[in-house]
Amino acid sequence: MKNHLFSALLILGSTIGFGQVNAYQVGDVVDNFTVTDTDGIEHTLYDITASGKHVVLDFFFTTCGPCQQTQKYYNELHDKYGCNQGEVYTISITGYPGDTDAKVIQFENTYGGPFNHSPAVSIEGNGTPVTNNFGISAFPTYCIIAPDNTLAVRDIWPISNVVSFENAFPSGFTPEPMECTEMGISDLTSQVFSLYPTVSNGQINVNLVQSADSKISIYSMLGQEVYSNSFNAQKNIQLDLKLSSGVYTMKVATSNKQVEIKKFIIK
Repeated sequence: MKNHLFSALLILGSTIGFGQVNAYQVGDVVDNFTVTDTDGIEHTLYDITASGKHVVLDFFFTTCGPCQQTQKYYNELHDKYGCNQGEVYTISITGYPGDTDAKVIQFENTYGGPFNHSPAVSIEGNGTPVTNNFGISAFPTYCIIAPDNTLAVRDIWPISNVVSFENAFPSGFTPEPMECTEMGISDLTSQVFSLYPTVSNGQINVNLVQSADSKISIYSMLGQEVYSNSFNAQKNIQLDLKLSSGVYTMKVATSNKQVEIKKFIIK
């Protein structure tokens, strides 16, 4: 059985009802929101859906037993479909008083399972207003927002494995599983280039394995090219990127037809 937070709901301003998302019905356009996860990365709903992705939201709180039991399956979903690089985009959100970044990180480390973990948002990252806006009454609540910003699935429950989420996908939505590219790959495995630091304010060193003419292209998580430049016969390149906080993909293509892609984070 899900946890119903009668006292907490008085604080969060939610109401109790049969549906877990009480503020919207299936087909309603949901309000836009921007949240900041525990890594300091911003996620804006309408920007994500504009790229054609379905957003699977997880409303939870850290001491909720059912949340603890199902979090590993949610992270498996995140991992299985490309860690937000594919057609499925996942965000965990808590608005519960006391659920700070530190508490959420501890929750993920304890209950998140052996997968790449979904971005998680605490009360410090704007979690409470979003929880209020959706009118969440029981936890966990898993729902799906379609690319047209409408509520496609009001609640996914019960959850016994990752297939529980897949069975709840809207009719006609059949995303392809894709490999989740890890952050922080060792430079020893680099075939074309290494970059450091992988988390920065925008000042990044790009070191080619061999000196060559190269083109560096950078893409946002939504697939938009946000930077492109060519370099002549340089092995060590210093970039000062003026980009918003977020996760980005860097592609380096050299004149000898080598290509490699890596991820990095702008704080």
